[in-house]
Amino acid sequence: MNLPNLLTLLRIFFVPLLVAALVQENLRFELGGFVLSNEFLALAIFLTAAVTDLLDGYLARRWQQVTTVGTLLDPIADKLLISAALIALVQVHVVTAWMAILLIGREFAVSGLRAIAAAEGYTIKASELGKTKMISQVTAVSLVLVSIRWHELRPVAVVCLWGAVFFSLASAVDYVCKFWRGVDEKVKLRRRRELLLLERRRKREARILARSGRATAE
Repeated sequence: MNLPNLLTLLRIFFVPLLVAALVQENLRFELGGFVLSNEFLALAIFLTAAVTDLLDGYLARRWQQVTTVGTLLDPIADKLLISAALIALVQVHVVTAWMAILLIGREFAVSGLRAIAAAEGYTIKASELGKTKMISQVTAVSLVLVSIRWHELRPVAVVCLWGAVFFSLASAVDYVCKFWRGVDEKVKLRRRRELLLLERRRKREARILARSGRATAE
C-alpha cells in the first residue's frame, strides 16, 4: 500500500458520498454566511475525486510505485465515479437516461475488451482519445451540476454532454480497432502454431505406424 493506491481507494470512497449529496433534496450547509447547497457539495466531492485521479497516476509514475493493485483499481475507480455521477443525475432528472446508458455501457464494453485482450496476453494501453474522453466527461458532469442551480448554463452543459458522448464513442471505436488488430493477430498466430503442432503429431504417428507395419511384416 502506497500513497497513489490510497488516493485511488479514496476516490472509491467518494462515490457513495457523491450519490448521497446529489439525491438528498434541500441539503444545505452554512459556512461563514455562505450557503452550500447539495449541488455544490456534490460538485466539490466530484472535483476532489477527479483531482485524485490525476494525482495517483502522476505520483505512481514519478515515484516508480506502479503496482498491480493500482493498475487494477484505477480504471475501476474512474468508472465507478463517472457511473455513479451519471446515475444520480438521471435520478434528479437533469441528464437523460439514454445518454447515461450510452456512456456507462461504453465503459463496460471497453473494460470487457481489455480483459479479453489481457487474457490473450495483449495489453491495450490508454489512448489520447481515452484521456480526452475522461476530461470531457468530468467537464460535462461538473457543468451539469452547476446548471442545476444556475439554469442559464444549461445549454453549455448539454453541449458538453454531447461532446462527452462523441469522445466516448470515438475512443470506443479506437479500442475496438486496437483489440481487433492485436488480439486477432495473436489468435491467428496461436492457431497457426496449433495446426503446425497437430500436423507434426500426425506425421510422427504416421511414421510410427509405418515402422510398426514393417516390423510386423518381417
